[in-house]
Amino acid sequence: MSIDIIIIGAGPAGMSAAITATESGAKVLLLDDQPTPGGQIYRAIEAAGDKQATILGPEYMAGKPLAQNMRSTNIEYVADASVWQVTDEREVGYSSNGQARLVTAPAIILATGAMERPFPIKGWTLPGVMMAGAAQTMLKTSGLAAEGAIFAGCGPLLYLVAHQYLQAGVKIAAIVDTTAKANRLKALPHIPGALRRWDLLSKGQKWQSEIRKSGTRIINNVRALKVLGDTKAEGLSVNAGGTWQNIPSDHIFLHQGVVPNVNLSFAASLDHDWDEQQLCWRPKTDQWCGTSIDGVYVAGDGGGIGGGLAAQASGEIAALGSLAKLGLIDTAARDSKAKTARTTLRRELSIRPFLDTWFRPSDDFRVPTDDDAIICRCEELSLKDIRDTIEIGLVGPNQLKSFCRAGMGPCQGRFCGLTVQELIAKQTNRPAADVGYYRLRPPIKPLRLEELANLQIEEDENIKF
Repeated sequence: MSIDIIIIGAGPAGMSAAITATESGAKVLLLDDQPTPGGQIYRAIEAAGDKQATILGPEYMAGKPLAQNMRSTNIEYVADASVWQVTDEREVGYSSNGQARLVTAPAIILATGAMERPFPIKGWTLPGVMMAGAAQTMLKTSGLAAEGAIFAGCGPLLYLVAHQYLQAGVKIAAIVDTTAKANRLKALPHIPGALRRWDLLSKGQKWQSEIRKSGTRIINNVRALKVLGDTKAEGLSVNAGGTWQNIPSDHIFLHQGVVPNVNLSFAASLDHDWDEQQLCWRPKTDQWCGTSIDGVYVAGDGGGIGGGLAAQASGEIAALGSLAKLGLIDTAARDSKAKTARTTLRRELSIRPFLDTWFRPSDDFRVPTDDDAIICRCEELSLKDIRDTIEIGLVGPNQLKSFCRAGMGPCQGRFCGLTVQELIAKQTNRPAADVGYYRLRPPIKPLRLEELANLQIEEDENIKF
């Protein structure tokens, strides 16, 4: 069948965009790399029952009707689809069930979501250490949790997952909060906007109150961290108030916020801006989520962190913008239908300046100081390795990549890109925005030679499955 819109990602933004587009008569191909829809926010939502509702909360369960609505529409949905290319000619390369395909459409919506910010401390690559989002994924998909784990870092997700663990009856060894004291004063000017979502502020206070009542140890004002152990995690060494203390545990969950997953948008050669507030790159978009390439849109957290409801609203806006561009609806209908989504988006984003300032990760955790800390996990490059390479006289991440292979592994820089950029900025005394990011080229995900050799290419605007 011919395709009007290809949507990449079946999280809240992708599902919302697919539903909106299909309801207006567009033929939609929805590609997602997970086995079921939902993204990270609503992961495994279709299988969730009463027990999950109690543990994970009503915000998580709000994704169920969205997934059901998506399933009920006439959408061509391909799960377990690994997208490895998007070109400026709106050609999408993806693999599914061992078969690689190239498909094209007049419009493409990237809804790739967010990823956790790298947290490069000494020992973070040891078995037993993972990001808090991964701990939440285990809870959502398999009902698995690690007893006696340490949660370390900053950001709302850290406390959300810890609270969900306690709701599941799982004990926590400690919560180690790295939020800087100075952030609180800096966040005060943003309180008026945050009060538009006073319910979220209240919910965060409730999580913290219930965590304290559970007797869970909480350590604040942490200045430095080190994971203990040689072959696996054995605990966490914490510097709070100038004094080091060791907390034993086999499981350590790290987190210091989330950032847009921009690997696909960079590889597609979209223009990006450095977001100084969220300390990350984000694609340049217009009021309809359109980008620097005609017919390519970015929706959801992949275009800037806003949360599930904001992602859903921006997915609807992106779909309406593409529908009007394709002539499937007129501009009056587009503007009218977008009013509710725009109101939702403004409300959801009103709290972001406060949260981004309050939970801004400290410089020493974004740009490590321990020479032994691994920066590039794929190539096993330490801070000393990176620093020594920069001292040759390199001025950017792509030169660095050529000299020491940082960012050339299977993750294509997802785990080291921001850290390398800020390291270069600090060492060369330049703004991070001026340093730039890795130059990414397809395939951005591993692609077997057999798949490429047997590549199926769309002919006569028909997608062959």
